[in-house]
Amino acid sequence: MDIRDLQRDDAKGVAQTAEVLRIGFLHLPDCWADPDEALEEVRESLAEDRISRVAVEDGAVVGWVGGIRQYDGHVWELHPLVVHPEWRGRGIGRALVADLEEQARARGGMTVYLGSDDHLGQTSLGDIDVYPDPLDHLAAIRNPGGHPYEFYQKCGYSVVGMLPDANGFGKPDIFLAKRIGVAPS
Repeated sequence: MDIRDLQRDDAKGVAQTAEVLRIGFLHLPDCWADPDEALEEVRESLAEDRISRVAVEDGAVVGWVGGIRQYDGHVWELHPLVVHPEWRGRGIGRALVADLEEQARARGGMTVYLGSDDHLGQTSLGDIDVYPDPLDHLAAIRNPGGHPYEFYQKCGYSVVGMLPDANGFGKPDIFLAKRIGVAPS
């Protein structure tokens, strides 16, 4: 497997990446189900202040990770991460996350963060009213439905917050972050 920059002039790679995005999120019908929306998301990732990296196996894109520069480059948002369903469980996602961290660090990044939506009620935060004490619910988070936040924890990320009802009632966005830079001495 090779991880490399997705190139704006690589029409085949851009199209393959959009299809991996579309297929990878079919379980969430509001996320890039339309091929044109997936293609637009990929094209937006090719802006100068973004990172867009693909995992390629035998000439085909099998995974993609993007990074968005935030806070004057001190922080990078990981958005999105997707691995083709037929290629999951082989370490590609973990390799893409590590690669994005290296890319962000090389650009002066200190932290990478991401939001991991709970659209389907997979966590103990889903399908409930977390008010008036959302932080109490967050501190007691559980994962009975296989939500991906635990994947990111295995990659060294910490749960740092949530936005209740981000995707509708009882559908929070769970925020995770990881320091990738070295603290000044």
